[in-house]
Amino acid sequence: MEKRNVTEFVLLGLTQNPKMQKIIFAVFLLIYIISVLANLFTVITIISSPLLGSPMYFFLAYLSFIDACYASVSMPKFIKDSLHEKKTILFNGCMAQVFGEHFFSGAEVILLTVMAYDRYVAICKPLHYATIMKWRVCALLVAVSWIGGFLPATIQILFIF
Repeated sequence: MEKRNVTEFVLLGLTQNPKMQKIIFAVFLLIYIISVLANLFTVITIISSPLLGSPMYFFLAYLSFIDACYASVSMPKFIKDSLHEKKTILFNGCMAQVFGEHFFSGAEVILLTVMAYDRYVAICKPLHYATIMKWRVCALLVAVSWIGGFLPATIQILFIF
């Protein structure tokens, strides 16, 4: 019996109507551009403003960066394919998108938890806040969120291959 390997997937898209495909292209391209630009604008604003130097804004800048990356995992392919007749994705490209989605979503969930902890310390222990949330701790917590997104995504991809 001959072994067959899947090398690509055929994507059906949202519609086969060419006019609707152009509308979908325009709408999703606009949403994607606004999303990425808004998140990058947030990062640039926080980095460039000396008034926004607290850990809360440090975490918010990383959250915006992760959101911009997360939006860039599969949306460009979807937008490009909305104009093409043949909508396919190679197996390795699909796995790269799966990895990216799981990596950035995992990092985002952990970073949101870190942000909740930051607000907990600010509200419940305001006199100890500066001692607890030092910059070294903040950097470590961000690193944990990146590692916490990377490890499960890597393990999952390894099981697929």
